[in-house]
Amino acid sequence: MPHTAPYRSLRFLACLVVAAACSQAAAAGTVSVAVAANFTAPMQKIAAAFEADTGHQATLSFGASGKFYAQITHGAPFQVLLSADEATPARLEREGKAVADTRFTYATGALVLWSAQPGLVDDQGAVLRSGGFRHIALANPKVAPYGAAAVQVMEKMGLATTLQPRWVLGENIAQTFQFVASGNAQLGFVALSQVMVDGRMAQGSAWRVPASLHAPIRQDAALLLPGRGNAAAIALLQYLRGDKARSIMRAHGYAD
Repeated sequence: MPHTAPYRSLRFLACLVVAAACSQAAAAGTVSVAVAANFTAPMQKIAAAFEADTGHQATLSFGASGKFYAQITHGAPFQVLLSADEATPARLEREGKAVADTRFTYATGALVLWSAQPGLVDDQGAVLRSGGFRHIALANPKVAPYGAAAVQVMEKMGLATTLQPRWVLGENIAQTFQFVASGNAQLGFVALSQVMVDGRMAQGSAWRVPASLHAPIRQDAALLLPGRGNAAAIALLQYLRGDKARSIMRAHGYAD
C-alpha cells in the first residue's frame, strides 16, 4: 500500500529486522496482532501468505481501534497494531507504548453505502435523498474513522440533520456491517473491503462514495513495545509493504 512513511521509519525497521534476525537466529516465531475490524478479510489472507512465505505465524485479534488503545495502555501484550486510523498509533508512540519511527500507512480505506437488498442503493447515492428506508447504519463517529467519514459525507450532501434520527450506530465497522447484513438497517456506510471479494462487489447494492466527500481514511501500523526484538513482529511489518500483501489489499478495495 502507500509508501507514505518517512524514510527514517523504513531505515529504522530495516535495522530492527537485522537485529532481531541476529538475536533469534532467524527462527520462525509468533506475533500477536491487534487488527482493525475493517481489515479482517484481507488480514486473514495476508497472515496465511506471511506464514507460507516466512514460517512466522501471526495470531490475530480483530476489533475497534479505540478498544485496542485502551487494552494496550492497560498492558495487553499485543506486539503489532494495525489501526483503522492514524491518530491511535501516533498517540501510543507519544505515550511510549509504541516503538518510535515504526509507524507507517499500511492501507487507505474506502467508504461505501451498502444494502444487502439488490437495487435499493443506486450508483450515485440518491437513495439518501429519496428517504426510501427506515434506518441507516454507521459506526460510532466518535471512535470509528469510517463512522466519522460517513458523517462528513452526509454533511457535505446537506443531509446530516435530516438523516440523524434514522442513524443506527455500530460499536465498530464490523457491527455496523452486521446491522445491514441482517436487515436491521436497510442500508449503511461500511468499509468497501467488507463487501468486495476479488475486486468485485459480493452481493446487494452499493454506492462507492467518492473520496472527495470525506477526509482520507489512512490506516497506520506500529510496532508496540512488547514486539521490540521479536523477529516475527518486525518481519510482519516489512511484509505488509510487499507486493503480495498490497495485491491482497487492492483486491479488497484498499487504495494504493
